[in-house]
Amino acid sequence: MKTLAMTLLLIIFGKSCSEESKQDMKSAVIEYTANTRGYFMKIALKDEKLMVTKDRSKGAVATAMKLSDADKKELVKAFQELNLEEIPDLKAPTEKRFYDGAAMADLVITYKDNTYKSQTFDHGNPPVEIEKFVNKLVSLVETE
Repeated sequence: MKTLAMTLLLIIFGKSCSEESKQDMKSAVIEYTANTRGYFMKIALKDEKLMVTKDRSKGAVATAMKLSDADKKELVKAFQELNLEEIPDLKAPTEKRFYDGAAMADLVITYKDNTYKSQTFDHGNPPVEIEKFVNKLVSLVETE
């Protein structure tokens, strides 16, 4: 009986530890900004609430967007696949932003009191390591 109880406890604790090792998007603050001289978009995701601003003026009001359960699930999955520690070191795959061929974009993730800021990359062409997450985030805003 003791063996059975110990086995069950090990299974339960083992599962809870593996679940804790995954990044929890609920405790993250995510900001994606893309801009040029004539274009601006800022997406903020906090507590699974999506806020969008397309006006860079001081009094601009962010618009709240509702996320479907499917979109939320896909975003969470993509977020859990990110290696946050490597984000600051990722290199942009293209350089169109240098000659106004693309908007400049940045991704900033604040997670557990640490801030991970990407180097600037071309809007629409993020580094491969964050591409799935960034493209999903931007697609939610651009389809509205």
